[in-house]
Amino acid sequence: MKKLKAYQFPLILLLFIIIGSIIGLIFGDKANVIKPLGDIFLNLLFMVVMPLVFFSISSAIANMNSMKRLGKIMGSMMTVFIVTGIISSVVMLLATILFPPGSGADIPLETPDDVEQTSLADQLVHTFTVSDFVDLFSKDNMLVLIIFAVLVGLATGLTGEKGRPFAKFLMSGSEVFMKLVQIVMYYAPIGLGAYFAALIGQFGTDLIGDYAKAVLVYYPVAIIYFAVGLSLYAFVAGRRKGVTRFWKNILSPAVTALGTGSSIGSLPVNLEAAKRIGVPKDIRETVLPLGATIHMDGSCLAAMLKIAFIFGVFNKNFSGLDTYLIAIGICLLSGIVMSGIPGGGFMGELMIVTLYGLPIEALPIISAIGVIVDPPATMINVTGDAVSGMLVSRQLEGKDWMDREIE
Repeated sequence: MKKLKAYQFPLILLLFIIIGSIIGLIFGDKANVIKPLGDIFLNLLFMVVMPLVFFSISSAIANMNSMKRLGKIMGSMMTVFIVTGIISSVVMLLATILFPPGSGADIPLETPDDVEQTSLADQLVHTFTVSDFVDLFSKDNMLVLIIFAVLVGLATGLTGEKGRPFAKFLMSGSEVFMKLVQIVMYYAPIGLGAYFAALIGQFGTDLIGDYAKAVLVYYPVAIIYFAVGLSLYAFVAGRRKGVTRFWKNILSPAVTALGTGSSIGSLPVNLEAAKRIGVPKDIRETVLPLGATIHMDGSCLAAMLKIAFIFGVFNKNFSGLDTYLIAIGICLLSGIVMSGIPGGGFMGELMIVTLYGLPIEALPIISAIGVIVDPPATMINVTGDAVSGMLVSRQLEGKDWMDREIE
């Protein structure tokens, strides 16, 4: 019952989505009458997302200066996190190219008749900067806000003691807006249920078929990444002994992650497993807690699936090197943002929608995928932290790190 309770909210969301879909199938276009209930939910999320992203990113960076003595560990850790995040994104990218998950509904994407052509230089300027401070908090300028939040966090940390009060303000703001998201999420079942009633009423079984394709793509890829990908990382970290120790100790954190649905909730078990594997104390106590909030290979897999899915249902062309590179970058950003924020990844999904300039209707469509793929994603997130600790140990302690006495 405790394990079931951990998934209580996702199950309620899924139940209301199913109820909404049934209403849509029964009443067809008439279900549009309850769509405003869904619009209210989406507007509430868009209202809170910009200040939340600013406070969460800037406060995290502003408070990193206390870990300067762990510079080597931090540098190695971030390298491992980014590389494994890119690998997981590429794995899912290849899977979605071979088996497109959203190619049936073909929802029309409205574009304005007169599109102003701009040069590459102007596009770069508008992508990374805004001309006025108030423009930072428009959902159309999410990437600019992220850059600004990073710079504010760095400036706060570099200011030292004089910046401490502002760092506390940023941390307080992050907590307040996270709590606000939790409050908004109480309305999520009604909002998403109403939206899906209207959506299925308009586009029918084609959209349901696309969700089935998405599940059939994600679960096999996630299982393969868990079994093969993590084994390869363990082999790089400790050769045959690394693989043996990893699989001897990792099943307990994996099951805990599936049961709790939380990377943070699985942390105590994961730390104990890393200790038994032989990861040094200072490394495991730095890499795993931070990994529980900023290292999300399973979420990167899910984010790439969502991007490919939404391109398919809106009949957008998901091809070309530039499209793929942007998608990988968004997966890394999305994994970091959605990790420390409550609400089942809605903030990461908001980032996908806003950075690609998709209509607001795209959000509930990809939100349903997040609910469905959450259990295996959390399992990969947690076990990926443990194997990352092994990789950092190999990089900092040398190839014989597993032969030393366990602390």
